[in-house]
Amino acid sequence: MLSSAARQVMSSTSETQETAKNDFIGCLKVLEGELGDKPYFGGETFGIVDVVLIPSYSFFFAYEQFCNCSIVAECPTLLAWVHRCMEKESVSKNLPDQQKVYDKISERKKKLQSK
Repeated sequence: MLSSAARQVMSSTSETQETAKNDFIGCLKVLEGELGDKPYFGGETFGIVDVVLIPSYSFFFAYEQFCNCSIVAECPTLLAWVHRCMEKESVSKNLPDQQKVYDKISERKKKLQSK
């Protein structure tokens, strides 16, 4: 669900951007609902669901740029979870830089649009 909505954001045109943005933010809000007031998705400890979801954070800057939105404004609970996860060296040292991810996606998008 999240990856499908994210792909829509990345490939949206100006006509489809608002729908893609709403679908994507809706998916993030579902995750926020599942997280609730727990520190991690599994409760008090960093677990497998966190490990699976945290790499998505590397794409947040790109999503914000492509859909002209603010994830922190829309989903503050999810961003607080991200910050808790990033306190773990195993996470912070292994996630790709958000700007580099954005640059690569932008480059690819331009190539696809020029074809």
